[in-house]
Amino acid sequence: MTQHAHSRTRLITLLSLLLTLVAMALAAPAPGAPAAGATQWWNPVARPAPDSQINVTGEPFKGTDAQGHVRGFIDAHTHLMANEAFGGRLICGKPFSGQGVADALKDCPEHYPDGSLAIFDYITHGGDGKHDPVGWPTFKDWPAHDSLTHQQSYYAWVERAWRGGQRVLVNDLVTNGVICSVYFFKDRGCDEMTSIRLQAQKTYELQAYIDTMYGGPGRGWFRIVTDSAQARSVIEQGKLAVVLGVETSEPFGCKQILDIAQCSRQDIDRGLDELYGLGVRSMFLCHKFDNALCGVRFDEGALGTAINVGQFLSTGTFWKTERCAGPQHDNPIGLAPAPAAQQELPQGVALPSYATDAQCNTRGLTELGEYAVRGMVQRKMMLEIDHMSVKAAGQAFDILESVSYPGVISSHSWMDLDWTERVYRLNGFVAQYMHGAEGFSAEAQRTAALRDKYHVGYGYGTDMNGVGGWPGPRGADTPNPVRYPFRSADGGSLIDRQTTGDRTWDLNTDGAAHYGLVPDWLEDIRLVGGQGVVDDLFRGAESYLDTWGASEQHRAGVNLAAGSSASASSAEWNPFISYAPGRAVDGSTGTRWASDWSDDQWLRIDLGTTALVGRVTLDWERAYGKAYRIEVSTDGANWQSVWSTTTGDGGLDTARFTGVPARYVRVHGLQRGTRWGYSLHEVGVHST
Repeated sequence: MTQHAHSRTRLITLLSLLLTLVAMALAAPAPGAPAAGATQWWNPVARPAPDSQINVTGEPFKGTDAQGHVRGFIDAHTHLMANEAFGGRLICGKPFSGQGVADALKDCPEHYPDGSLAIFDYITHGGDGKHDPVGWPTFKDWPAHDSLTHQQSYYAWVERAWRGGQRVLVNDLVTNGVICSVYFFKDRGCDEMTSIRLQAQKTYELQAYIDTMYGGPGRGWFRIVTDSAQARSVIEQGKLAVVLGVETSEPFGCKQILDIAQCSRQDIDRGLDELYGLGVRSMFLCHKFDNALCGVRFDEGALGTAINVGQFLSTGTFWKTERCAGPQHDNPIGLAPAPAAQQELPQGVALPSYATDAQCNTRGLTELGEYAVRGMVQRKMMLEIDHMSVKAAGQAFDILESVSYPGVISSHSWMDLDWTERVYRLNGFVAQYMHGAEGFSAEAQRTAALRDKYHVGYGYGTDMNGVGGWPGPRGADTPNPVRYPFRSADGGSLIDRQTTGDRTWDLNTDGAAHYGLVPDWLEDIRLVGGQGVVDDLFRGAESYLDTWGASEQHRAGVNLAAGSSASASSAEWNPFISYAPGRAVDGSTGTRWASDWSDDQWLRIDLGTTALVGRVTLDWERAYGKAYRIEVSTDGANWQSVWSTTTGDGGLDTARFTGVPARYVRVHGLQRGTRWGYSLHEVGVHST
């Protein structure tokens, strides 16, 4: 090689090295920036600008705990898309908009210039409804903890709740056709199922909207799930599992007019199948108004008066009351005046008065309602027991207990709280309405021993956009205020005051004004109620998924008594109808065994072979047993009492006891509940 060639080679080598170093320098991250491949997965790559701030730093927690349980909070009851309900103009503002935050967070047009026409606001809240209608960017008067007609669930506020530790959100698709029809402002029709379909569609659109910020389908933190395994997978990735529910007054068109049902079993089957296809996995069968499925638990105050007016406009009847049969009771009926609502009544029609000692709705589950409950069980859907009258809820519990179905949810404190253990015995789930820190903590502590007994977590139901009202401020001068910034429940994120546009919210002085303040409210719960309450809430997602998973895995138990031979102490004689003992085990609820009209009667069932027996179900006719016991025997001669009651109330009863070997099962009546004898449509015998 010549000297010239050697020099040229050295020059090329030096230039190559220099170019490599320059390229490396250009590719190197700036000081403090994440290295290549280490992007913060929880932050979007393309958030719209301008937009709300999140005001949370730190990586959202992933994975499970040492026992393999998912971690995190659950909001078991909220309404992301309520702005699409009630004709589209009751809840003002949207949870998202392709045109940005200014379009999403603006008031209804009729609220300008000063809120004078915010009619629903002053019907439900009092006052004159006047407010500054401007939303983005000033938010002078809304959202607020006591503003019932403005959007509280903007997507970025929900994102803040997720960043603060929430891992399950149940989005209840909600509407009410009567409220829609009587409200003065609307931009669409009032058919409830049409609204439910639209809200489901919008929830999927919200998921796609968030996905776009994160680079494409499946990448966002907002994940709609349709089974418990999928939900667990989403939570283990650190994301938010979103479950679709339904809370509407006339599902499947099942209203009633003058006590005549406007739907059929076929309508119920079609409706349940359609909702399941939309991804709905939990629902209410009645809400606010009595319908063709069940009676409701009343509302109180002026709102109760307005709802009772709506009840009349929907059904042709006002609420009817009776004395309660047991310790559970419905809410007192609202009697406070609601002039704007009462003006909707026909001339000459007035609200009835109610006896103070008659606090239960006369209406329970109808035959169609029982069919709907059983249809939900068949489809592995979870039944929301809140809003059912005491009578209807009791009958629903009877059905679920008779088949050992765990899928029962009380999501926002509308169930009589004395039934909490009945929910837990079924492996159901309970959440409390988003009350103020003092009230929420007191109720959580009251039921803590039950949660310990059944090894379950707890939930909250924010009911945001649900026209309910939310925790007000405890004041900046309270001895134990929320101090910003604070750590999330898992300790991994730092949470500061939330800012959207020109407005910054502080829980101490603003209360729970919107969904983004859920983490702040949870910190308030910790300060007021203690770490134990927060720990129970942090186990809520796992407990909810336990209930859901157990519902999915439920299998109808074998009825050991079906077709068995039966004998009895007596059988009522009738020349046209047989009331023979075998009628109680023939698989038909249209037949029955009936005894003579006296006490100390029994029905004996021969299973044909010895089996493990641990549950007996009894479907009573109107002639029921008030005091009776379940007895078992292996030889038909020596009997062992395994269960008894002195407070039987008829209907469908389930006797559970520790499993014992038995060939013979005897229902032994000791005291009749009526002047007639004992009469059973069907008796079921099960191992568990």
